[in-house]
Amino acid sequence: MSRPIIGITIGDPAGIGPEITLKALQKEEFYRISKPLVIGSYPVMKKVSEQLGISVQFNRIERVQDGTYEYGTIDVLDLNNVDVDRLEMGKVQKECGQASFEYIRKSAELALKGEIDAVCTAPINKEALKAANVPYIGHTEMFADLTKAEREMTMFSIENVKIFFLTRHVSLAEACRQINNKDFVLRGIRQAYQALEDLIGQKPRLAVAGLNPHSGEGGLLGREEIDAIRPAVEQACEEGMDVVGPVPADSVFHFARKGHYDAVLSLYHDQGHIAAKMIDFEKTVSITLGLPILRTSVDHGTAFDIAGKGIASPVSMIEAYKAAVQYAGRYPKKKTAVM
Repeated sequence: MSRPIIGITIGDPAGIGPEITLKALQKEEFYRISKPLVIGSYPVMKKVSEQLGISVQFNRIERVQDGTYEYGTIDVLDLNNVDVDRLEMGKVQKECGQASFEYIRKSAELALKGEIDAVCTAPINKEALKAANVPYIGHTEMFADLTKAEREMTMFSIENVKIFFLTRHVSLAEACRQINNKDFVLRGIRQAYQALEDLIGQKPRLAVAGLNPHSGEGGLLGREEIDAIRPAVEQACEEGMDVVGPVPADSVFHFARKGHYDAVLSLYHDQGHIAAKMIDFEKTVSITLGLPILRTSVDHGTAFDIAGKGIASPVSMIEAYKAAVQYAGRYPKKKTAVM
């Protein structure tokens, strides 16, 4: 079986992305099971290796086919877009926001062309993106637009628990407004169910979390479950999906961990994030589904407070990379043009 090529974007050059990428690629196992390709800046990676005192050989390339993909050498597809003499670790910089976006755009282009089999992303910084006038708030929005995806779904994977998100980067008030719409909830159920079925290769069982305490207590604590969530679940079942809910959010993740469900559809950002990170903060992996390409990611930020100090943990990057390798050959892909 051929080794999949996994593109690793280094994220914001002023953050911990280059460091955790370098540390993760010290694992010889990764080169036995895959072909790691760093998409970023060779001068940045070289500078970080010198700061950390890690002796490693770099292969600076311009084409995927020029990589060696052998342990002991890190192949870097160099976009040459950062002046390391001006780079200040741990600070918001316009140049870094622009560079991090260019790494992502390049990874999407390569994945859509079939030159790489999956993308694993290091963290980016929203303030730096804004400073560079990049018109996206985060990775998922970028990949959705670059691949022309109709609607992406974020899934967290931690131990045996998988969590989808109906809403993410909106205020809690806006999330509640969106959730109180049967068609919106039903569309999210359909997308999560299809993505999960594609991922695990069999018909899954999906639980939908409740919004209000005790799932509304029959309307005493809110009507969203009655007016939108339960009707959406019932229609999904009529369409042949194995879906249950709304299950009170204070217990649904516990039952998922016990194996009662293959995944949970969390209704808003913190509902699922808190559950995942309480299981294991460092090993939580984010997987973006619903795209024509596979993308996994660390579930933490740029950590500017420790960037450049050599103390960042690569655990989340290691887990994200493993997930990219695990699912690279199983996720259905289709070609779509990059904008």
